[in-house]
Amino acid sequence: MALNRRLFLKSAAFAAGGVMLSPGRRSNATEREAESSLARAREGIERNRQDKLVLQVTGADQRPLPGIAVEVHQLRHSFLWGSNLFGWSVPGQPELEAAYRMRFAELFNFATLDFYWHHYESEQGRPRYARTEATVEWCRANNIACKGHPLAWANIPDPNWLPEDAVAIRAASLGRVREIVGRFRGKIDMWDVINEPSLLLWASTRLGNWAQSVGTHSFVSQHLHAAREANPDATLLLNEVLTAYPSYSLLDGLREDGKPLFDAVGLQSHMHRGAWPLDRMWALCDRYGGLGVPLHFTEFTVLSATGREGRWEAPTAESEQAQADHAARHYTLLFGHPSVQAVSWWDLTDRGAWKSAPAGLLRADMSPKPAYDRLHELIRNQWWTSNHGETNADGKFVSRAFHGRHSVTVRWPDDRKTSRDVDCEPGRQNVVEISPM
Repeated sequence: MALNRRLFLKSAAFAAGGVMLSPGRRSNATEREAESSLARAREGIERNRQDKLVLQVTGADQRPLPGIAVEVHQLRHSFLWGSNLFGWSVPGQPELEAAYRMRFAELFNFATLDFYWHHYESEQGRPRYARTEATVEWCRANNIACKGHPLAWANIPDPNWLPEDAVAIRAASLGRVREIVGRFRGKIDMWDVINEPSLLLWASTRLGNWAQSVGTHSFVSQHLHAAREANPDATLLLNEVLTAYPSYSLLDGLREDGKPLFDAVGLQSHMHRGAWPLDRMWALCDRYGGLGVPLHFTEFTVLSATGREGRWEAPTAESEQAQADHAARHYTLLFGHPSVQAVSWWDLTDRGAWKSAPAGLLRADMSPKPAYDRLHELIRNQWWTSNHGETNADGKFVSRAFHGRHSVTVRWPDDRKTSRDVDCEPGRQNVVEISPM
């Protein structure tokens, strides 16, 4: 049976394994539940996203040196803060392009790059590798990790050249996965291998017909195995839409020898009809965290105006502020939940946004909305290590540090400095010994 995807999603009311995610009027009880969830999240940020970083400073004779000035500054998070990077190139408008790239690099350490088959390889055997390689190089220069999205998605149009024959379709799809993942090994080591596996039953494409003929488990597992063969070290995701379909049980069944076939689960969270209740979001994280792999909120959207596709209202100062408030609360909640490893906004700018929605953190002219500034304050200031002081009587400087890369600088009594980049990692002692060279 074929079913139009848009109609299916419209009728489904966002449900996730029994966790309803639908906007509604706020009540005093709802506000209390939201504040309770946020309090739990803030505790989680303290407990799950930080650890002690101990600097042991000694002299040339290896004796501890008290009273030595020390600084610790974060360089990047281990948590993945991202967005799709689809607006990286703005042909013919260098000022907009430069502003887009600057804003992206100032906020994010993670980028989703597009690999939609129907336009990535519109001519058979001629993928758009050159643009991807240029984008990857820009990301590497700005210390931004990359993820490819998606390798297989049966619910959107096939490439025009894709044959009807199932054997040929299988060879083309699996061959594409092996070639792309292998080509970008070491440059893109994270992939949304299958997009929306729970909707395969409603696909009406040639790729979808083959998927239905072999079954969801076989279709998904074949593509995961192909990606794993091409890059055994890659992080492989299934990117799932949250609908009334029992997606949790589908994902839970994708195991071999009791272990999930995938390394992380992507959860889409487009909130075009209003922000989801925070207590339900926490319950959603609890539920899908039960799969035993990290959660990535791969497509996160809160709008800066109301309306619907084709009839969006113009954002106002008040509606933009509401977007900022919702974004800050949701990001706090997701950062505080131990199962969440990444959050990616969809899209960075209103220019070219999905469904032409006012979804961006930037306006179409690339000026920042309040939501951009609010998230920048959280990610790059409030959740960012910046400590200084002096070593104690034992020659130690102990501070709380967010997980990630840090620059440590010690100023010696003769005004010389020693600097070193160190990692603060969860579950480690995180003790760094520094002495004069």
